[in-house]
Amino acid sequence: MSIHGFTSAFAPELDRYLVFKQSMGCYGASRIWYLRRFDAYCTQHDRRVFDRDTVEGWVTEQLDRSGAYRSWMSYVRDFGRWLQAQGHTDAYVLSADWQAPFVPARPYLLTADEIEQFFAAAGRLHAHSPWRWQSTAFFTLMHSCGLRTGEVRALLTEQVDLDGGHVDIIWSKGNRSRRLPVTDQVVEVLTACHQASSRLFGARRTFFVSATGQPVTAASVGVVFNRVWDQAGLPRPADGSRARPYDFRHHFAYANIERWMAQGRDVTAMLPYLSRYMGHATFESTFYYVHTSPDFMNAYADLAAAGQSLLPEVGFE
Repeated sequence: MSIHGFTSAFAPELDRYLVFKQSMGCYGASRIWYLRRFDAYCTQHDRRVFDRDTVEGWVTEQLDRSGAYRSWMSYVRDFGRWLQAQGHTDAYVLSADWQAPFVPARPYLLTADEIEQFFAAAGRLHAHSPWRWQSTAFFTLMHSCGLRTGEVRALLTEQVDLDGGHVDIIWSKGNRSRRLPVTDQVVEVLTACHQASSRLFGARRTFFVSATGQPVTAASVGVVFNRVWDQAGLPRPADGSRARPYDFRHHFAYANIERWMAQGRDVTAMLPYLSRYMGHATFESTFYYVHTSPDFMNAYADLAAAGQSLLPEVGFE
């Protein structure tokens, strides 16, 4: 019997694949949900061979429901690669032709005044949930450490060392871990948040929790960000980019770049440190943030035109 409730001819392989992914630190519920949909399709249509007709048949049916959203295709594509690695050489790997073209979101360049007003509003947020005292700490980590939203949501209490003054980001994007030092001011903010949550919930698994004591969701982060933004009276342009939580990560990157410029440092020599701190897999990811810094682009036009070839590689060991 399938441990994940699969019923198709692929159930044993799907179970083994998910066990393998979990052993690699990939616990996402989304992967299981979409593979169950694939499994149900195969059961309904009596598909027993993992070939092009099977995979693309399900993808075509799923596209009718999901529209332009296509990130779920990576799950069935990865399953095909895993099958091949297990000796099923005829297993079909979904072609990259099915991928939607990547259109990067335009970052909203936060100003110092907007950041100051945002955190002033976060400190007096009108809410009947833990976000009333958590919002300042949550967005402080994004702003001061350049963390991804998912990294902050996933923080366990034992990964926040208030005495040692650091946070541990474990098995983040691409299964990369890192330890990040934080300032005394950030420790003070995190301590106040921890004490308030401990008084209400006692021992808890994640540092940030919902009203039920469970980890906060990605959707709630966006809702709270918008609530704080509006409570601060900050503008929302009718057209063009609008501020999002992720823009704190953008700000962290280009604010460091511009600070190094102002200090007269060699920015190309400092970028590897920024790459490691932000947990990037490749230097291209860090170099992307160069393009969000207008001052850097003006001062280093030749570097920007030349691209990554002028930038040194950095390892993570």
